[in-house]
Amino acid sequence: MALRIALFGGSFNPPGLHHRRLAEALSQRFDRVLVVPCGPRSDKDTTNILPPVYRAALADMAFEGLPKVEVDLFDLEQDRFTRSHELEQRYAPRGEVWHVVGVDLIKGGARNEAEIQRSWEHGPRLWNTARFVVVTRPGHVFDAADLPPHHELVELSIPGSSSEIRDRLAHGKSVDHLVTPRPLAYIQRYGLFRAPNPSSWARGTLAHAGYRLQADLQNPKAAAWADRFSTAAGNDAQFIATLGGDGTMLRCIREHWRERLPFFGVNAGHLGFLMNGPEAVFAAEFPPQDVIFRQLPMLYLEFDDEDGRCQTAYGFNDAWVERVTSQSAWLEIRVNGVTRLSKLVSDGALVATAAGSTAYARSMGASPLLADTPAWLLVGSNVMEPVDWKSALLSTDTLVEIKCLDPVNRPIRAYVDGLDQGIVHRLRARISRAAAAELVFNAHHDMAEKIAAIQFRGNGL
Repeated sequence: MALRIALFGGSFNPPGLHHRRLAEALSQRFDRVLVVPCGPRSDKDTTNILPPVYRAALADMAFEGLPKVEVDLFDLEQDRFTRSHELEQRYAPRGEVWHVVGVDLIKGGARNEAEIQRSWEHGPRLWNTARFVVVTRPGHVFDAADLPPHHELVELSIPGSSSEIRDRLAHGKSVDHLVTPRPLAYIQRYGLFRAPNPSSWARGTLAHAGYRLQADLQNPKAAAWADRFSTAAGNDAQFIATLGGDGTMLRCIREHWRERLPFFGVNAGHLGFLMNGPEAVFAAEFPPQDVIFRQLPMLYLEFDDEDGRCQTAYGFNDAWVERVTSQSAWLEIRVNGVTRLSKLVSDGALVATAAGSTAYARSMGASPLLADTPAWLLVGSNVMEPVDWKSALLSTDTLVEIKCLDPVNRPIRAYVDGLDQGIVHRLRARISRAAAAELVFNAHHDMAEKIAAIQFRGNGL
C-alpha cells in the first residue's frame, strides 16, 4: 500500500506555533508530512521580505522533533516558486500525495470560482483529479458543497497567522504565544521582521544554556577536555560545544547544520580559525556570558560525474578540483554564464567562503576575508597559464562553473571541505540560499581578531 503523504506548502514567513500544531495533527493522519517553504512569489510580496537563508533556518527550527514531519528546502535553494502540480510530480514516486489547503481556498468551488480553480496553474485539472486535505481556519466558514471531489476534511481551531506575527514584531509587541522558543530566539537575535536588512551577526550570551558535546577523541587534549565538559553537558541543547581543530568543526557542521544549533568551538588543534582559544575550557564561567553569534553562509555545489550524473553537496569552508595524474589540469572557468578563463592550466582551482578564506585559499596566495564580508573567492592552484592570474573576488550572487577540458587525459577529482567527491567533469558552485551555520565566539577574541592577526603580524596566530 502506498504511503499517504500530506504536502504542506506555504511561505512560513515566519512559521508560527499554529503551523507546528497543524503539522503535528497531520502526522497523526498521514504516513509522512512534507513541509515545503516556497520560493519567491511575484504575486505575494510578503514572501520575499526576508532572505531565504533565514526562512530556511526558521522552518527547520519550527518543525524540529515532530515524528514523520520532514522539511524540504529545495524551493528556497533553487530560488523559484514550484507550482502545486509540479510538487505533485516531484513527490508522486514517494507515495500518494495530498495537498494541504485552508477552507478559504475552496470557497466557491461548487461554482468553479474557488481560488484553486481560478488562480492555480492547471487549477481546474487539479481540482478534479488531485487529493486535498481541507483544513478549517478560525473565522472562515465554508459550504460543504464547495469541497473538491477528492478530499479529507480536518476540522481544527488553531489561532494564529504569519501576518499577525510579522505585524506584532514590527510594532515591538510580544509574540511569545505565537512562536515556539527557538525560532523566536533566532528572530530576536538577528532582528528579523523589524528592519529591511537583517543582521548576520549579533552580540548575546550562552550563560546557563544547555549544550551537546562533540569532541575529537583522537586528539589527546580534546579527549581530556571532554571529561571536564561531559558532566555538565545537558540534553536540552541550545548549542553544540565542539572540541578539536578546524577539521573537527567542519565535520560537526557537515553532520549537524540542519539542526540549526549554534556551534561553539574550543581549539585543541593548531590555528583554529573557526574555534575559540583553549582558555575557554578553563574559564570560570562556561558557557560564556559575552559572545558574538555569526551566521555564516555555506556553499551549494553540483558535480557532474563520469557517468553524466549530477550530485549535489553543501560545504562550509571550500570546494576544489585538482589534477589526478602528473599532468596539469586544463580548466574552463565560467562566471554567471560568461567564459572568463577559456583555458586555465594549473594544478586545480578552488572556491571558498569568507569563513573558509583562511584555509586552503590563503595557502594558495589569496588574501583572507573577514567572516561577514559579502563576498567569496575563486583561486587557482599553481597557475601556469594565464601567468598573471591568481584569484578573483566574487559577489554573493555569483555562479561559478569549472569544467575539465580534457577529462580523458587530464582528469580532475573534487573535494568539499576535504571530503573526496570522486572524479568529476564539471563543478558548479554558488553561495547557498538555504544553508548556513551559526558559529559563536568569545566577544573579546572574535573571528575578526584572528584575521587581523594574520594581516598585521605576518606569521599568523
